[in-house]
Amino acid sequence: MNNSFFMIEARGLSKRFGQVTAVADIDLTVAKGEVLGFLGPNGAGKSTTMKMITGFLTPSAGSVRVLGHDIENDTIAAQARIGYLPEGAPAYGDMTPRQFLSFIAAVRGFGGAHAKTRIEGAIGKTELASVLDQPIETLSKGFKRRVGLAQAILHDPPVLVMDEPTDGLDPNQKHAVRALLRDMAPEKAIVVSTHLLEEVEAVCSRAVIIDRGRIVADGTPAELLARSRYHNAVTVTVTSSAAEKVRTQLAQLKDVESTEVSQRTDGTTQLTALPRKGAHLLESVTAAAGAGGWEVREFYAEQGRLDDVFRALTTSDSSGPQRPSPATRVRTANA
Repeated sequence: MNNSFFMIEARGLSKRFGQVTAVADIDLTVAKGEVLGFLGPNGAGKSTTMKMITGFLTPSAGSVRVLGHDIENDTIAAQARIGYLPEGAPAYGDMTPRQFLSFIAAVRGFGGAHAKTRIEGAIGKTELASVLDQPIETLSKGFKRRVGLAQAILHDPPVLVMDEPTDGLDPNQKHAVRALLRDMAPEKAIVVSTHLLEEVEAVCSRAVIIDRGRIVADGTPAELLARSRYHNAVTVTVTSSAAEKVRTQLAQLKDVESTEVSQRTDGTTQLTALPRKGAHLLESVTAAAGAGGWEVREFYAEQGRLDDVFRALTTSDSSGPQRPSPATRVRTANA
């Protein structure tokens, strides 16, 4: 991808609250067509970073540009190009969704038939028609979230910044929102903060992990999966009576580093063979299964597990934030 022009460009972004450093010297760029998953444990600095990117919180140091507009010195122009769904999706509770979206349309400068078209489009994309005339304060958490999403996309902005967009939605609603994000992605730069790792694999073309205010990983989902100790692992499920025999034979394979064993309640046992670094196990485990006459119930190779990578990067015991070495980054600055 040619990233000669970034739709979002944050450089040296930092935020301190008294003696506490919430965000420390972050460099972050997002190009058109990218859906960036922004991940991190609670308190890592995700929401603070998003508030600075959108101009709702002044950084202690650093700068943010949105389509070339400085968020501090050219705030109105920058924010006109952003759709922002903040944490909690705040709205005027005594308004109905219809009234609230009409208000947002007016704030965005739309009137008459143009406003009506924008409002109807946002309602249709977020499936709000059934609750349009109920006070927002009476809506479920999921519908409140969808009202917030509707106001964020109403003006069809080129940049979308969304803090937990599927929070409170049921599985069908999550599917619909993810499909909407994928549909919009080619023409926009989208940042999605989420704690749902499956959401990264479902909609994101890139993922950034932040821990204690610093970026500790930046890459495509496939690149992050490749860092998992389960990358290229092979999982086999057999009857529990055969599990010890299979474990012994797996241990004899030269490229198997270790084997994890988990008993199930249905009388079977799952064994996951973890590879030595850079090794591929599929062929050797397949051959061993055939030679050993294993009665296999399940058999599959793993791409990796994002939760494994996430825990490895965000559970350090060291005190205070540490800047990762260049090798920690999956993605180089000009990738």
